[in-house]
Amino acid sequence: MDARDQQLIRLLSSNARTSTTKLARDMGLSRSTVQDRISRLEREGIITGYTVRLSSETAQRQIKAHVMIAIDPKYRSSVNTALTKMDNISALYAINGEFDLIAVLTCDSTEDVDETLDQMGETTGITRTQSAILLSTKFER
Repeated sequence: MDARDQQLIRLLSSNARTSTTKLARDMGLSRSTVQDRISRLEREGIITGYTVRLSSETAQRQIKAHVMIAIDPKYRSSVNTALTKMDNISALYAINGEFDLIAVLTCDSTEDVDETLDQMGETTGITRTQSAILLSTKFER
């Protein structure tokens, strides 16, 4: 990736719906050059998809929690599969230390958080969890 690719990714990260024409104008390139760069970045797997960002008001109504998870190593694969199927888990990270995974929960209510934690607790191979509900976002990039 060169500096132009990085600039293009920054612009798309800011607003993935920006037209190719506007991207080209902002970058000082032709529209076809920008389209070719986007296609190449997608083909090479650098850009793998596009997403939606919720308004801060909508995001504030949601309840987010981080759940640290300890697992029995012989169940690692089946635990990952089970957690992937839980709709309220928006991300799952492998970590080092006392716990093995961190799951990010995004729920509409405390009842949804409770239900998801119960599902996790019933999953074979999960030996312990520790959760923290996020109270506010100080900044996000």
